[in-house]
Amino acid sequence: MILPKTNRLTNDQLAEITRIVEAFGCRIQPIVGAVRTIYAIVGDERDDLMITRLEGLNYIERIDKIQSPFKLMDKRSDLASHTIQLGGVKLGEELLVVAGQCTIDPKNPNLLYETAAAVKEAGAHVLRGGVWKPRTNPYAFQGDSKSLDILMEAHRRTGLPVDAEVMDENQLKLALDAGVHMLQVGARNALNYSLLRAIGKAVTDRPTVVLLKRSLHMGPINEFLSAAEYIASFGNPNILLCPRGTAPTLDGYRNHPDESITPLLKERTWAPVVVDPSHSVGKAVYVPACALAAVAYGADGLCIEAHVQPTKGIGDDPKQAITPDVLAETISQARQLWALTHAARVEARQ
Repeated sequence: MILPKTNRLTNDQLAEITRIVEAFGCRIQPIVGAVRTIYAIVGDERDDLMITRLEGLNYIERIDKIQSPFKLMDKRSDLASHTIQLGGVKLGEELLVVAGQCTIDPKNPNLLYETAAAVKEAGAHVLRGGVWKPRTNPYAFQGDSKSLDILMEAHRRTGLPVDAEVMDENQLKLALDAGVHMLQVGARNALNYSLLRAIGKAVTDRPTVVLLKRSLHMGPINEFLSAAEYIASFGNPNILLCPRGTAPTLDGYRNHPDESITPLLKERTWAPVVVDPSHSVGKAVYVPACALAAVAYGADGLCIEAHVQPTKGIGDDPKQAITPDVLAETISQARQLWALTHAARVEARQ
């Protein structure tokens, strides 16, 4: 990781350090922050001669060598001071709440419009809405591109930024062209490295946020963070890590709730953690307790499925979406708990 003495390098300076690292089989990836740009060395940065040549440049403050499989996502990297803002919330300073339907019904757009207004009133900051859906059964409803227009109309009506899952490069392009604010990578694609690279490239120089879910089958912590590194390595570090339950399932729940990995993630990375309690437990009645457990473990945000009329929803909404009234109560309780745990963590650091 190269830190210049100024906020960012000139074009000539960038060209010079690029020539140096390329001679050793590496490349430079600028990571643009709000105030300062840092320059990641992508590749094997252990060559002493390369480091010596870089350190000899009078415009370089220092070179940080991080021996980690996820150098950018590592807690010791200079991205540790990076802040992510979405929906008027600066992650780490306030609990972020993402809420909305599992699946948008293209035949009944008013349900999403009503849900959007209701989750905003309940206190949510971001609207989620499933445009395209990965399904185990190939004959189940897979979503509809028409729903993207409905999602963006809900954004225009409420002012809430929107979150949509993408599963391939065509959906990625459609979502970005439409103006989706947060791209979601689901558990089934969490280790689809071609897709992760494509997303990384597509969101370079954009303010887009990526919500990356944990892979299924007890995906290891380092594997989770390395998946995030694929995206960050192209220059956009606006990544939220999302535990969402894992396999094998815990009897009675949809998955095995894994909000307890939040402290383990925070030991290794600076990235905010936004837990999805809805997919963890899979039943609306259990969602509020799982959400509060996530906050108690130190989550920076929650991603909750909510619907004005769950019984009229499609996809997972009839069984795991909570109503706006329950959402409002859950958010209120979660904010109180977050304030207590946040104050305790701040005091512990002092």
